[in-house]
Amino acid sequence: MRLATIRNAQGTAAAVDTGSGWRPINGVSDVNDLLSRPDWREFADAAGHREDVSPLDESTLELAAVVPAPGKVICVGLNYASHIREMGRELPAHPTLFAKFAETLTGPTDPVIAVAEDSELDWEGEMALVIGARAHRVTEAEARSRIAGYTVANDISMRGWQFRTVEWLQGKIWAESTPVGPYLVTTEAFDWSRSRLRTTVNGQVMQDHAIGDLVFSPEQLVAYISTMLPLNPGDLILTGTPGGVGRARDPQVYLSAGDVVEVLIDGLGTLRTLIVEP
Repeated sequence: MRLATIRNAQGTAAAVDTGSGWRPINGVSDVNDLLSRPDWREFADAAGHREDVSPLDESTLELAAVVPAPGKVICVGLNYASHIREMGRELPAHPTLFAKFAETLTGPTDPVIAVAEDSELDWEGEMALVIGARAHRVTEAEARSRIAGYTVANDISMRGWQFRTVEWLQGKIWAESTPVGPYLVTTEAFDWSRSRLRTTVNGQVMQDHAIGDLVFSPEQLVAYISTMLPLNPGDLILTGTPGGVGRARDPQVYLSAGDVVEVLIDGLGTLRTLIVEP
């Protein structure tokens, strides 16, 4: 099943892919709202078969961030063996975590502003997971059933600000700098261990890596994070980026206005982001 948050005249609405177009789910404002229902799978499936609501062609839709208002956005740094090594670090015993906020998220084709305060704008293509049922102090085996599905993210980072101190937060939370989408693919329809992530900048491949190289799996991350605090439906976890980021290149490469960044994950779709002037 594929789910999306679409923009419309009233604001946004959740929608389900029918195979011949996207059908809005009446009375549901976004995928966050949908996942708040314990029966969200059955409700979305039933909405997809309603013949009184016409499906919309994907080419005519404007998509918002698939979960526009998660209660929590937890990110994992240094979670691919290749990226850890290119950054000159040892493989970690525990996940490296930091947080974002809902205001950092933006849609899968929305432009991102090249901020005037930091010229070191970098890409980080990532697979993200969305929580579908409350998880608190769950085991890895239990965590699997708490994941609604997966989507694509680009943790665009302001490296100059990120490395002003040993804490990364200030380089990661700029408003509307993190594209997420284009849609949510539910767990039964996607096998992350067999998928591949590719990031291009102006058509040039910068990242191309098997997601199976994750050091900490989605289930491990949900179990680990839920030990500290409850994860609720709609919460978003970015699972980390593989090697190939701009800062680690020699010479270093950064984004500027006019650049187009695309992040593709097999089975999950593509983010396309134009960087625009401040």
